[in-house]
This record gives sequence, structure tokens and C-alpha cells, in this order.
Amino acid sequence: MTATGTAVVLDRDGLDALVSVLLAQGRTVVGPTVRDGAVVLAELSSAAQLPYGWGAEADAGRYRLLPREDGAAFAHSAGPQSWKSFLHPARERLWSADRSPQGDISFTADEPEPPSYAFLGVRPCDLRAIAVQDQVLTGGRYEDTRYGARRSRALLIAAECTEPGATCFCVSAGGGPAVGPGYDLALTEVVDGDGHRFLVRVGSEEGARLLEDVPHRVADTATRIGARASVDAARDRMGRALPAVDLRQLMGASLDAERWDDVAARCLTCGNCTMVCPTCFCVTTEEATDLTGDHTERWQRWDSCFDLDFSHLHEGPVRSSGRARYRQWLTHKLSTWHEQFGSSGCVGCGRCIAWCPVGIDITEEVAALRTELETETER
Repeated sequence: MTATGTAVVLDRDGLDALVSVLLAQGRTVVGPTVRDGAVVLAELSSAAQLPYGWGAEADAGRYRLLPREDGAAFAHSAGPQSWKSFLHPARERLWSADRSPQGDISFTADEPEPPSYAFLGVRPCDLRAIAVQDQVLTGGRYEDTRYGARRSRALLIAAECTEPGATCFCVSAGGGPAVGPGYDLALTEVVDGDGHRFLVRVGSEEGARLLEDVPHRVADTATRIGARASVDAARDRMGRALPAVDLRQLMGASLDAERWDDVAARCLTCGNCTMVCPTCFCVTTEEATDLTGDHTERWQRWDSCFDLDFSHLHEGPVRSSGRARYRQWLTHKLSTWHEQFGSSGCVGCGRCIAWCPVGIDITEEVAALRTELETETER
């Protein structure tokens, strides 16, 4: 069996075979594909559905697909979805209750068998985001067992980043275009004069077993060098960066900054940033009852700290202004997340920038807070 840490090479036919083997194992294969003018994550029935020949142009409040001449499958920046959509679904039923004609009430927990996912093409920032959500949803006192069941059965096939977008800032957020730990297999796409191929590194015994049924060859020196050069070049082409300061200290010292008024004047408090964020995890519960009153269901759905009712108490919302809600989101993401979960809540994927309808840029806001604080300190 191919050992953990070994590197091999797959060609395009080998990638096709990899997907076929995963499907034959009964796994639900999810990966990037082109749909509705974007690279989205969806269930795949073959590797042919990958976005070969498509890239993406992203900027503040802007996203569009661009054709690529090299036919690469994974040379696109993050789209509107993350793997959170599958591991921590936007909406799921928790239980239902029924009242019999005699007035007896019975409760039924909704506990479906979790799917056996194979995630193909997990970007390094999203691999870090999954690790962050693991800590939030399974690493603490209150475990989300549904998330844990889905996560425990998920196979992660990462794809190193060789083409960062204009909204990417993973390096300054502590990550990078190279994958970190946590993958079963890691792909690095190479397209050059020697052809189109994928350097594959084995990260787990399960990944090694998977390769036994997939045609591959020993990694050659040229492919290794080409793969590493592409990833190293991507590190130097990040479109944005967070300021190189202690963000926890900056956020704590900026609670009364005037910049919050500036961003509040632009923010629509729509919650798009929290919906596309791969680490935001907040939920609420709601009941739905039929017209007879004899059947009711409890559902869990995503919530957002931008929602006016998110902090609603008996006398009204704690954070009634857009200023307070944006400050809560940004301060939690970059600072107080550390106190709760031992890490930052931001992985630098840039989705919140691209999918904000008014183009608010988290890196720009943090830089403005730093400038304001430095100005105040100099006075």
C-alpha cells in the first residue's frame, strides 16, 4: 500500500478514475463545477463536471467567470459556497411532534443516516476553515453531534492553490496556498509542456488505500518542482493582506473608533458576509406547525449577528445599530474568537469581500482601524 507522505502523479484519466472509485465506494462526491455563472460546490457524477478551463475574477462586490486557455480544473478563487454548506447545513429538521385524535403527543427525532462525503478540491483556506469548525462544533462542551457524524465520515481531497484571486489574503491570515494538515489526499495541479497532471500527496491511511485502485505513477522530479514552484508563486500573488499587527490588541483598542460609523454608513446589515463565511456557525431554531395544529416540526437554520433579532432580549435587541452589529462581527472574527476557540475565526478566503453587495473590504477596514489608532496614539 502507498505509504502516508508518499507523492505520486495522476493524469486526467487518473483523476477520472479517482472519482469513479469514490462513487463505487458509495460516497457522495462533492466538488467545484460551473453553474449559474459561478464556480459552485455540488454533487458530481464524474470528473468531467469539474470546471476545466474556467477561472474567476473577484474583487470587492464583484465576481465573474473567465475562460482559461490552459484547461486547469482548480485554478479559480473561492466561489460563493464553502464546505460548511454540507457539514453544517443552512437548514435541517431536528424533530417533529404529532397529536393523536385522543390527545396523546408523540415526538420523533429526525436522525437520518449521515452521507459518506468525499470532498474533492478543498482549497487550503477551506481546509483550515473545516478545522476551525471542528473545534467550534465538536471540540467544546456543547457538541453538535449531527455535524460530528457528517464530519467523521467525510474524506478530504485538497487542491493546493496555484491561482489566488484579488480578494484572497490567506497568507496574512496565517495560512497560505500550500495545504496544511488534515487532508486525506492533496492535489497540486501542474499544466506545462509535459502535459496536464496532478501531484498527489498521501495524508492518511484512508487516502493511501484509495490510491490502490487508481492508476498512478511515481512522482518525477519535474512534476515535484513544477508543483512547488506554482504554489510558491501563488504565495507572492495574494490580492490583499491584513495589516501585520496584533489583531487581537488592535480590535480591543478600537471599540470606540470613529471608523465604525464610516462602515455602518455603507453596511446594509444583510448578513451576506456571514452566509458565505466558511467559519461562521451561528444558528437559531424555529417551529413550523400545520394548519390543524396536530403536527409540528422544529428546524435549525443559520442565523447571523447582523440580524436585528439575533441579540433580542425582552426589552429589545442588545445591538440595535448597524455600527454595533458590524463591530461585533469583525471583533469576534479577529479577536474574541481566540478566547472562545483558541484561534482566529478568519482564514483569509476573501468571500466576504467579493460577495458583499456594497464591496466592504475586511482588510481595508482593519487597516483603517490601525491608522486611526496610530493617529490617536501620536496625539
